[in-house]
Amino acid sequence: MPELAPGVRHLPGFLDGQEQEALLADIRAVAAAAPLYVPTMPKTGKPMSVRMTNCGGLGWVTDREGGYRYQPTHPVTGRPWPPIPARLLALWSAVSDYPHPPEACLVNFYAEGARMGLHQDRDEKDLSAPVVSVSLGDACLFRVGGTSRAGKTVSLRLESGDVVVLGGEGRLCYHGVDRIYPGTSPLLKDGGRINLTLRRVNPPTAS
Repeated sequence: MPELAPGVRHLPGFLDGQEQEALLADIRAVAAAAPLYVPTMPKTGKPMSVRMTNCGGLGWVTDREGGYRYQPTHPVTGRPWPPIPARLLALWSAVSDYPHPPEACLVNFYAEGARMGLHQDRDEKDLSAPVVSVSLGDACLFRVGGTSRAGKTVSLRLESGDVVVLGGEGRLCYHGVDRIYPGTSPLLKDGGRINLTLRRVNPPTAS
């Protein structure tokens, strides 16, 4: 098992098969209300290799004109994002070690050949909250390093039902997806991988 940076936790098989099926049904309902679309890179407008949508009060989006940001509405339909499913809120409570609920859940769909370059999740104002990532469907090769892009990285295979938490010292660790392993999970009928990333965007207001 590769040694991960402090604050980075890999929870293999956190969701069993029945729980994965139930969560997939929740995500299909999210995508019915907020369809998957192809985001584009800031400045260049180059399409990303993943399709994405969101649920929660805020959704992470990117395009050539506005760059990386959070907003309360779907950039294509203009409608508010659907709420985060109760199962994901319960998962956050179980693994985040953080007393406030997530505000955003990014849904990325990786078809065969899709990838995600090394990056930090740093568009949030509340960096005391962790990032919680859930894998559904085909396995992927996940790469994670430290807080410097030039630092050493380690790779691990994420299977359907695995959870990764980036918190504490590991909250700003660089991470990415180098490849998808097609046909490694029967969960999605036509194959592919769904990644769910739960985030807190704003610091909680003082009561």
